[in-house]
Amino acid sequence: MTQYDADEVPQPDPAPGTGEAAWGAPADAPEPAPAGPAPITPADAADAARLVSFGLQPKLLPARDAEYGDLLRRYREEPAFARLADAVASGLGLVVLEVSTRAGMAVTAAEDSVFAVRMGDYARRASADSADRFLHGLAHLAVAAMAFPRPEDLADDGYIGRITVNGVDAFVRQACRRLEERAEEDGENTDPVSDAPGLESAWRVYARRSATGATKDARRLAGSTTGIIAKAVTFLVDSGFLQRTGDDAGGTYRTTARYQLQVRDMAGTAAMAELLELGVVPVSDGSASLLPGEETEDLDLVAEAGLPFHSG
Repeated sequence: MTQYDADEVPQPDPAPGTGEAAWGAPADAPEPAPAGPAPITPADAADAARLVSFGLQPKLLPARDAEYGDLLRRYREEPAFARLADAVASGLGLVVLEVSTRAGMAVTAAEDSVFAVRMGDYARRASADSADRFLHGLAHLAVAAMAFPRPEDLADDGYIGRITVNGVDAFVRQACRRLEERAEEDGENTDPVSDAPGLESAWRVYARRSATGATKDARRLAGSTTGIIAKAVTFLVDSGFLQRTGDDAGGTYRTTARYQLQVRDMAGTAAMAELLELGVVPVSDGSASLLPGEETEDLDLVAEAGLPFHSG
């Protein structure tokens, strides 16, 4: 019997016609191709558009609509579907702020979108008077500032702001007094200015407007400052930004997750910064208190600026 060293043991020949060792894998078999993503179908596009349409219904909550909830889960679990839904929103001129169970698919309109609601358009529908239109913008600005007075309030997803109509009016009137005092200290002319933009001119208009101007049957006049604020908060309720919680103090309201996202998106405006830096500090029960504050440099304010609207 022939003896072999350990490293000289002969190897078997490949099986005839197979090109592979008798007990091994194919010598040159190609690697299996990795499975690619499933192709996008028309049904996927329809579902993505459907999700965006849910996002355009601000009062609709995912917890109350099974289809909405299913599409949200798909958005969060399927990256390709999420990208498709984002593309649909972008094509419609919408910006996706958040997709979550708390806010649903929260979208806001870009400035050039057909879905954009401009402050000027809203105010013109509310009043034909140019001074009233400016006051409507100021009312929206004040509601946002009272609802989320601190940066940490906007950053906290669990924070709920609370406002009242009378509290917003008190807040703006105290801001007006602060601005009047600053104007007097600076020796500025306090005569009314009809078309100058900014809070420095707005306080003159607001301070001289009646707070209620009730009619003989005790109804609030639409042109009074509380009437203007009531119109603003009603619009915000209809838009899914606020929820009415009671009738005290002219009407009490709480914020929604969607409103927090809208204000967070617009919080860098000079108008809101100027209002908050006056030292008029809103508190959580919807009232307002005036605290001493350091003098700050004036900030430019775009005429008709208001949240959550685009100026123009």
